[in-house]
Amino acid sequence: MVPSFLISYMTKMKGFKRTTPLVAPVPLDMVLSILGTLLGITVIVLLSNWFDMSVIASFGASAVLVFGTPDAPMAQPRNVIFGHTLSAAAAVATVMMFGLTWWSPALGTALALFIMLVTKTTHPPGGATALFAILSQAQPSYILTPIMAGAVILVVIGLIVNNLSPNRHYPRYWY
Repeated sequence: MVPSFLISYMTKMKGFKRTTPLVAPVPLDMVLSILGTLLGITVIVLLSNWFDMSVIASFGASAVLVFGTPDAPMAQPRNVIFGHTLSAAAAVATVMMFGLTWWSPALGTALALFIMLVTKTTHPPGGATALFAILSQAQPSYILTPIMAGAVILVVIGLIVNNLSPNRHYPRYWY
């Protein structure tokens, strides 16, 4: 006999029926999404090359959010900028306290998530930012450049490009 807790627990995994239709964006919005991603990542890569810094892969995921789903809460400027920056700070603190061990990448990523949840700045690519920072044993300068600078670049380009569409209003909110 299976305990009722286990049945209730397993039932949660079924999910729910989709209540919103799958609707593709209008062609103009798709073009602007591609243009914004091209511009945002190009600027980050050019500046990274110019200043001899690494390009952080999590900015690709941020670009998908900012330009592909600009209405999403996790794509809003506060979440993008502070999600990345606070995650980088958590990671650098983890590296400074514990170095690179078999468990510090998990601890630093979990700490980054905790900080984003507490500050209401959850931005999923911030988890990748933290993980990469620990694996590469990032120094404190990593927090401002490339992380905060790259996040600000994506948001600024998001402000310019997303608002070219009559269908978009970016940001939905700042705080």
